[in-house]
Amino acid sequence: MTDALKRLSDEGVAIWLDDLSRKRITSGNLAELIDQSHVVGVTTNPSIFQKAISSGDGYEQQLADLAVRGVTVEEAIRMITTADVRDAADILRPVFDATDGQDGRVSIEVDPRLAHNTHATVAEAKQLAWLVDRPNTLIKIPATKAGLPAIAEVIGKGISVNVTLIFSLERYRAVMDAYLTGLEKAKAAGLDLSLIHSVASFFVSRVDTEIDKRLDALGTAEAKELRGKAALANARLAYQAYEEVFSSDRWAALEKSGANKQRALWASTGVKDPAYKDTLYVDDLVAPNTVNTMPEATLEATADHGQITGDTVRGTYEQAKAELDALAKVGISYDDVVQVLEDEGVEKFEASWNDLLKSTEAELKRLAPEA
Repeated sequence: MTDALKRLSDEGVAIWLDDLSRKRITSGNLAELIDQSHVVGVTTNPSIFQKAISSGDGYEQQLADLAVRGVTVEEAIRMITTADVRDAADILRPVFDATDGQDGRVSIEVDPRLAHNTHATVAEAKQLAWLVDRPNTLIKIPATKAGLPAIAEVIGKGISVNVTLIFSLERYRAVMDAYLTGLEKAKAAGLDLSLIHSVASFFVSRVDTEIDKRLDALGTAEAKELRGKAALANARLAYQAYEEVFSSDRWAALEKSGANKQRALWASTGVKDPAYKDTLYVDDLVAPNTVNTMPEATLEATADHGQITGDTVRGTYEQAKAELDALAKVGISYDDVVQVLEDEGVEKFEASWNDLLKSTEAELKRLAPEA
């Protein structure tokens, strides 16, 4: 069952699970996925936690204890989510040790309501790193304009970061620049650069969803021909940018000081359109030194019938650029698409966080001791 997953790993793609819940931890399922399905990391986001905690499975006792203590709903959520991340980090610790800190990582996101506040994002990132207190944690910071200086500052303090919600090539280059700036700050502060890691989460399927919708609205034969091509083209050109930045003189100076490359992480790799093969964003995004974080359904589909045929990214750049250029020719604005996706991404996570606040508050009230 896992030959395709092994081949994927052998090609240099780290397989991370895009999901976490207490049940997954306590049932032994996470350990099983690490042992049998080549999973070497975990990512979370506000939507994942909202789904896990709202299901109630495994959280009742902790919620009851928090209710007795009378903590605020924000504190309760942070106690619950950091407990899950800490436990997952402990399960993944052997992978972290075996890979010199590259994998065996668990990501936890700053409060999405802070996405446009640089200073609050930095403060929250420091707090989360302190609360989880595991070396194999990545603090997720969104790649908003306010997020970029926060990324540089947090990296500069020696905290490893997963930069999330990257949709555009221009923003991705700004993210890599922020990472290098952060490493330069860390170096100036005398920190050990070899202990700082980062991934840049470049979102995939949502690009096709948005662009296909616009192509369908055009309704021409030319537009129909372009469906399902934009997301892969965008991601492949992101990898071209990664290759350029991490072969630059600026990078070489940092590498000499022990710095690690910021890997490209393919996020949102679950296929949304049933017309496309369900392993599209895995099979067609194979490149060395990358991460693919998959929902469980995508992981299982890849294990069952993934077609891993070697590198499917390098050598595609001219074709990828032509495909994005073709979108402009039919009147689809790339800049508008990526801005809409970033705005929606922040809004979705904020909505999930607000839902989580409401459902947790209701549980705390229900479980609070009577006066």
